[in-house]
Amino acid sequence: MFRRSLALALAACVALSLAGCDPVPGGGVITTIGDVDFSTELAIPPLAPSTTDADGRRVFDLTAQRGETEFSPGVATTTWGFNSAYLGPTLVAKSGEDVTVNVHNELGEPTTLHWHGMHLPAAADGGPHSLIADGEAASPTWTVKQNAATLWYHPHLDGDTEHQAAMGLDGMFIVQDDAERALPLPRDYGVDDIPLIVQDVRFGDDGQFDTGTKGYVGTLGDQLLVNGTIGPYLDVSTSVVRLRLLNAAVARSLDFRFDDGRPFALIGTDGGLLQSPVDTDHVQLSPGERAEVLVTVKPGETTVLQSTPPDLGTTEAVSQKNAGADSFDVLQVRASAVLDDVGEVPGALVPMTALLPADAAVTRTFTLSDATINGKKVDMSRVDEVMTLGTTEVWSVSNSMAQPHSFHVHGVQFQVLTVNGKPPPPELAGWKDTVFVPPGEQLRIIMVFSDYADATVPYMYHCHLLTHEDDGMMGQFVVVRPGETPQLADDGMDGMDMGMAGLPHGG
Repeated sequence: MFRRSLALALAACVALSLAGCDPVPGGGVITTIGDVDFSTELAIPPLAPSTTDADGRRVFDLTAQRGETEFSPGVATTTWGFNSAYLGPTLVAKSGEDVTVNVHNELGEPTTLHWHGMHLPAAADGGPHSLIADGEAASPTWTVKQNAATLWYHPHLDGDTEHQAAMGLDGMFIVQDDAERALPLPRDYGVDDIPLIVQDVRFGDDGQFDTGTKGYVGTLGDQLLVNGTIGPYLDVSTSVVRLRLLNAAVARSLDFRFDDGRPFALIGTDGGLLQSPVDTDHVQLSPGERAEVLVTVKPGETTVLQSTPPDLGTTEAVSQKNAGADSFDVLQVRASAVLDDVGEVPGALVPMTALLPADAAVTRTFTLSDATINGKKVDMSRVDEVMTLGTTEVWSVSNSMAQPHSFHVHGVQFQVLTVNGKPPPPELAGWKDTVFVPPGEQLRIIMVFSDYADATVPYMYHCHLLTHEDDGMMGQFVVVRPGETPQLADDGMDGMDMGMAGLPHGG
């Protein structure tokens, strides 16, 4: 559990760090380049089975459970997962479908399940108000109302998100639609359409997860898991491979590129496909961000996906303490001697209508500082912002610190208007729900609250560096119909928190 004593200690460390002292050790400078033997075939999360109920809804079943995983032969690590010992299956649904997910909790403690990036009612969003007690179940139901995209799911328990996610409670949710299906893109799951859930971990001498190494950004590991695999290789049999990259780390930003410098096509970000591919040789993702890329390979060749030091926008000394100087071998890609030709990368993808600031009814300002947003830690009984159904809003999001942050908004996808007053780079030109906010920088984002009004259940906005979220760097907003007044439902949050060994509430 992330306890208040640790939160206070971290806050003190931040203050000393900004004063020039050296209390936060961080992970040092780490590199695994050239040291990974790529001896294990990449595990591919299974597709979650589903049924159709009497009302025509697609129904999935997930059970959060404890287990053990041998990441290395003969060494059992305690892990958590959905329907397995570690991670969860990939859910797939089509835009326009009604879905129900029956979520069973067998962890021995409360949890929640948040559908990260999904546009859905607040009551189904799985935020910290949607507690699932041990031994109980929840069945969120919604209509999929968004474009084809790579989304994911993970816990969102107030004060304990980092721990539960780090134990393995993560999985992918792929949305499909007709526009994506009409394009000549690889889409044979596990063959030429590959999910890559990337996390950093550190093992103690006993083989258990060691979470004792922290920078200001949070817990830092010294090696990577990809779909729960150490040192993975991927055999490919097609000329073009689609990689769905998910940075599921709790704190570490990753800058993906290939060891031979080969270019690839960025075709999608958090909320779906771009208007056209962007040719690049790297893509940086902070925790929670996703990217879809197309990689072209030649028969018989081998290349290695790596993460090189990300640009955290801060000083070298601060960067080194916060995973900004680290390099990793991620995945070896092995092309078969004979490859199936899947065609060229398409020149155009899907149209995107730009949201216009002139249409915005409201402009809001959010300042990220220490463990607060606008000077306040989250309070589960307080509504911080009230949005009116059907309105467009511009949010100005600033990081006033010398340390990095990120920003995630529940329930909607947004567009980035400017970064420090300038147009966003191509990798931020699509739909987003999570964005890195470097030290001292300001981003302006725009979004529409098109439906799903509920005056009683809030959505969240927060830093997606999960230590920061757990320590209270989060706010709540409700979407109401004109004339409505927010009135949060009494969901028993206070009593539940007090029953969890004094877990801090953030307020």
